[in-house]
Amino acid sequence: MVCVTVTAPTLAELRQARDAAASADLVELRLDTVRDPSVAGALAGRRTPVILTCRSRAEGGQFGGSEEERRRILADALALGAEYVDVEWRAGFDDLLTLAGGRRIVLSYHDFERMPGDLPGIARAMRSAGAEIIKIAGRARRLSDCLALMELGTSFGGRGDAVFIAMGEAGLVSRILAGRFGSRWTYTGPFSGIGQLTPSALLDEYRFRHISTSTRLYGIAGLPVSHSVSPAMHNAAFQAARMDAVYVPLPAADAEDFVRFAHAFGVKGASVTIPFKVPLFERVDEADSVARRIGAINTLRMDDGRWLGANTDAAGFLHPLAEHAVPLRGLRAAILGAGGSARAVAVALASSGAEVTVYARDLAKAGEVALLVGAAAAAWPPKPGSWDLLVNCTPIGMFPRVEQTPLPAAALTGRWVYDLVYNPPVTQLLHDAERAGCRTIGGLDMLVAQAHEQFHWWTGRRPAAGVMRSAALRRLAEFASNENHVV
Repeated sequence: MVCVTVTAPTLAELRQARDAAASADLVELRLDTVRDPSVAGALAGRRTPVILTCRSRAEGGQFGGSEEERRRILADALALGAEYVDVEWRAGFDDLLTLAGGRRIVLSYHDFERMPGDLPGIARAMRSAGAEIIKIAGRARRLSDCLALMELGTSFGGRGDAVFIAMGEAGLVSRILAGRFGSRWTYTGPFSGIGQLTPSALLDEYRFRHISTSTRLYGIAGLPVSHSVSPAMHNAAFQAARMDAVYVPLPAADAEDFVRFAHAFGVKGASVTIPFKVPLFERVDEADSVARRIGAINTLRMDDGRWLGANTDAAGFLHPLAEHAVPLRGLRAAILGAGGSARAVAVALASSGAEVTVYARDLAKAGEVALLVGAAAAAWPPKPGSWDLLVNCTPIGMFPRVEQTPLPAAALTGRWVYDLVYNPPVTQLLHDAERAGCRTIGGLDMLVAQAHEQFHWWTGRRPAAGVMRSAALRRLAEFASNENHVV
């Protein structure tokens, strides 16, 4: 089931948010956020079953009253017929469990700092208290922190009497794949800091209600990945193709963290982004010829228990240049950066006959990239007049540091500027380049092109025309809207 958490500063606004949660199977009413809490008022006229929660500040909530006041609010919720009442295990409100005979009680445990070490012991102790539902939520610092929680769900879940949540970005899969964690429901709502998705993201983008034990799992391995548009693109393509698959963010702490998680969860394929393009290339069982030449991958596929690696960045990079009819042979190309993307761009440009020079603040790393294709390496920054095509392969200018640019406007003296950063779609570099009279290409063009190749490599099918680009543009617009709202 889907439980939508609603918060509000006043009771009237809380009721309004409650009634607006049309997609919910359950609504969690966070009475601790309300200045004028009234249990009777919160429950009156409800059309959807509710969980009434009143969490103290010590429990990560906002209730500033006494513990006796809070106990009375929870007792009133039981007396007035709330479908569920959330009681923190360590609050000492054992009398409420006795009062209700355990029925309608969600006995919850939260650790906002880490994933608890003895999860089975905690679950056994909580279950012995006799509550109808136990809820355990711990902070996931790594993807692999989710493994112990999934094992707990396998052994303790499946009976419909538990909810297990890995909080934080690394625990997002526990919300999307709640069924695999043995959870009776999953939470959505306003608490993005602990990893809650919005109801529309969970239901529309990730198609939560269609996920089953047979749904194939894909994702994006990187750090950070919270503002990636790849989940929106690939999930839209899966939906258009009517495929039973879901694509999720996989913010790994390191390459080993991703590998452990991927094997345990049966990940079928993954996009690979910063900073894992080279480390995961070194971990695959086999890589295609393009990836071997580049020395980096951007795509993984599990095939008969073996990890296969590929690189679609080079083809994705060249596609927009061909669409813009950029004559590459003999063109002086300046590459900014020396990471995995720079390697792919260097191979693509050199293979097309361009004269490539790689620039990086670390000249030794620039030399390593240049050596791949027999190109030149030079100290940062490129001199004015030394290039025809400039390609930014660094994350400079990426959201949220959108005011940054790798080169000042006065240095943009060439004909073409291609920025691989796609969020925002028009970076400060591209803005300055247009004003300087350069022709520009944004990173979204490359992103969509390489994603098309990934999808085909995983599935053997081509995504429907325009689906990925439309999904990416919608997500970028959402990011911009949310940022403007925060400001």
